[in-house]
Amino acid sequence: MKHIIIVNLILIALFASCKHTEEVKDENKKFVLSDTMLNMIQIDTVHKCNINDQVFLSGEVSFNENNVVKIFPRNSGQVIDSKVSLGDHVNKGQVLAVVHSADIAGNYSDLNSANADLSIAKRQLENTETLFKGGVSSEKEYNEAKQNYNKALATKNKAEVTLNINGGKNSTSGGQYFITAPIDGYVVEKKITSGSYIRPDMGDYLYSISNLKNIWIYANVYETDISRVKEGYPVKVNTLAYPDKTYDGKIEKVSQVLDSSSKALRARIVLDNHDMLLKPEMFARITVLNEGGTQALCVPTNALISVNGKNYVVVYKSRDDVKNVEISVIKTVGEKTYISEGLDEGEMIITKYQLLIFNQLLSNR
Repeated sequence: MKHIIIVNLILIALFASCKHTEEVKDENKKFVLSDTMLNMIQIDTVHKCNINDQVFLSGEVSFNENNVVKIFPRNSGQVIDSKVSLGDHVNKGQVLAVVHSADIAGNYSDLNSANADLSIAKRQLENTETLFKGGVSSEKEYNEAKQNYNKALATKNKAEVTLNINGGKNSTSGGQYFITAPIDGYVVEKKITSGSYIRPDMGDYLYSISNLKNIWIYANVYETDISRVKEGYPVKVNTLAYPDKTYDGKIEKVSQVLDSSSKALRARIVLDNHDMLLKPEMFARITVLNEGGTQALCVPTNALISVNGKNYVVVYKSRDDVKNVEISVIKTVGEKTYISEGLDEGEMIITKYQLLIFNQLLSNR
């Protein structure tokens, strides 16, 4: 009997020892962030912010009309050579088209006559000056010769200026003039071809040139969204051509009259196009960020971990005090997620490599 009691006491002692050992092991398994992981993670603070609303609009790329030069015909004539095509890049002074013009031929005729009259007036002045110095001619005759020369020179200068204004100064033929680019940029509109007849009174331009470094986006705002789209609101723009590239801009102006065909207002958005990827007539998808007055706690969207329909974040207090916390999401707008439960203002959460830590904490349970 004593033998049995002794064995039982030994077993009880062994069981208690094993249980104590397991508890020590559990305590030793507590998760602690390593130095390497501490250097890799990023931490953000939970704070209050205004709840943003998103409005999705469609639109198209257009050139900035403030940076567009429209080129009109200077004289009547027929286009004998159109040297550029739609979309071509041109430099200031580059020839866009050559026009055969009777008006320019008349300007050259006037210039030739003015040169001939100037040559005669110059010879008469030289002869009169010689006679005047020799005492043969009077001072009055000498002054009249100088006046005639000055008039002939003024007529010649006027003919040259007229020819220059009309574009014929650098022409190789008296009946032609050049249409040149007034600025560096791209040909965004072209309305003539070789053989076309043009006149100054036709009321239409021949070319439009824009530098495209700064462009406009026209977005259609339908009646249901009018109250949510205001001037000054920030926007993000994506195109079908570059779906992974996002452009940041803002609404510069919203029209006050509905378009009769689309039944929508037009919102104008200004974008920097320094990479020259955006082209006029491209389709664009615009996301308008509407900042409301209601506030809520918000966290970076990339901090969220979704598992089985639930959302979690990893809360950080210290390297040995890290835990998974379930949160209730109000809504997600772009890079911000608004929450109603689970966190307090000022708490710190891990926003990079949080999934690795989340899984490690689960395995340590």
